[in-house]
Amino acid sequence: MKHQYIFTSLTRISDLQEKEFSVQKLDKADWETGDYVACEIQDPGSHTLNLELPNGRMRGVIGGESLIGALGERFATLEATGTWREVSEDLRMSVLTGAGLLGKLTSKSVFIPNMIEVSYTGHVCRDGVKVTMDHFVKPHQKAVFNIPVVLFVGTSMSAGKTTSARIVTHLFKLAGYKVAAAKLTGAGRYKDILAMADVGADSVLDFVDVGLPSTICPKEVYEDKLFRLLNIMAVQKADIAIIEIGASPLEPYNGDTAINALKEHVRCTILSASDPYAVFGLMKAFDLVPDIVTGVASNTLAGTRMVKELCGVKALNLIDASTTDELKQILSEKTGLKL
Repeated sequence: MKHQYIFTSLTRISDLQEKEFSVQKLDKADWETGDYVACEIQDPGSHTLNLELPNGRMRGVIGGESLIGALGERFATLEATGTWREVSEDLRMSVLTGAGLLGKLTSKSVFIPNMIEVSYTGHVCRDGVKVTMDHFVKPHQKAVFNIPVVLFVGTSMSAGKTTSARIVTHLFKLAGYKVAAAKLTGAGRYKDILAMADVGADSVLDFVDVGLPSTICPKEVYEDKLFRLLNIMAVQKADIAIIEIGASPLEPYNGDTAINALKEHVRCTILSASDPYAVFGLMKAFDLVPDIVTGVASNTLAGTRMVKELCGVKALNLIDASTTDELKQILSEKTGLKL
């Protein structure tokens, strides 16, 4: 194991911690999304910032340490945007997510702390060839995806999708069903799918498992990766699939592509929303009618009433235990699985 590097969670599909590699500088023209690269931390940013390790644990950092992450892109409405494509001659980048997504910071909310800044040391290489996330994607058995889906979407990032998915996963597991859980779009963090594993999901996966650091990529690339993900899930022969679409389907993470691919399998759609007006906007823009609205928009009686009056849909605060019986009734009716 190379103890001189912090291996971020985007390396969790790789063998980089166990097997030798070299680090070689490559011309920018040879860089691509999903390349594994080594960087040295120049500015650790806020003391509140940590890196996510391959096991999901968070680790603090100090200046001068080195890490292994992956080149990628982020376009978060509430936090930060960045891309490796904008890296300049000084070869400085930011850690765009705690998972080790690396790229030039292009904008940042004033409400989040200064991010970790790093300098590019070189690409991870073996036998003179750069090592990428794609090198560790396992062959998949071809199978037809035909699992009923409870779909979780949001009006933005941090709207409560993962919390809601965790609650619903728990209910299906309590009822004795086999559950396959997945996050199909977003920017790589291991914690989201680990949250589903923590409440008993029989299998968990996300786009990192098929070689993407985030799902900002050409549609045709994402469609191939999505096909692989759904194949992996199909083999599980689960009773129900709990599927999260990261960020919002209107953001450039290919959420719309994922939803369209799943459309015939979706039995229940749960929308996590920041406010009632966001519910209305997403429904109109994306032609999506959720079965349940939850998240911040459902926190008060005023919010749930406005969702109903403005959008004509049911709002439930899923973290309030008093709503559990009604949630179970809706899920049972929509999926045909008794809870």
